[in-house]
Amino acid sequence: MKVAVIKYNAGNIQSVRIALERLSLTPKVTDDPDIITRSDKVIFPGVGEASSAMEYLKERDLDQLLLNLKIPVLGICLGLQLMCHHSEENDTDCLGIFDTTVRRFPPGDKVPHMGWNTVCNLKGSLFKDIPEKSFVYFVHSYFAETIPTTIAGTNYILDFASALEKDNYFAVQFHPEKSGPIGEKILKNFLEL
Repeated sequence: MKVAVIKYNAGNIQSVRIALERLSLTPKVTDDPDIITRSDKVIFPGVGEASSAMEYLKERDLDQLLLNLKIPVLGICLGLQLMCHHSEENDTDCLGIFDTTVRRFPPGDKVPHMGWNTVCNLKGSLFKDIPEKSFVYFVHSYFAETIPTTIAGTNYILDFASALEKDNYFAVQFHPEKSGPIGEKILKNFLEL
């Protein structure tokens, strides 16, 4: 199986590569459109800032490439946020795959939301054999609002979408690559789609 991990102006790509290698896969970490389109699966991870990441994608036409892929695509953390319509982070227009807005957590509790938390109301093949209220690892200051295509939710200060699915696009706000056996199973489920 050929898996492309999209390289763009965002961190955390190496931990995703290592997690895939634990599943006996050697992904291509790339921003080459030809390699991406010839892959069986695409992972769009990231830790970083929305506007500079979108700028990098647009400069290389990776935004249009992502919108036109017909193979399964998994966004992780910033990847999920960039797959939404708009982000409050530097007032950024994003890809618009998911029709929801990414908002900053209100002040009050500790922001960023960092550490282990549960995922609830699990739906779809991404969460096959994942128990309700499983713990996964989060690091984020912005969240996607819940919409009909939400396939998992989490509460931190308020309820938000911790996973989304639409057609061949999947996205998780948490880091499956840092979420132990549960995260590994979620990645395996994605690879088996």
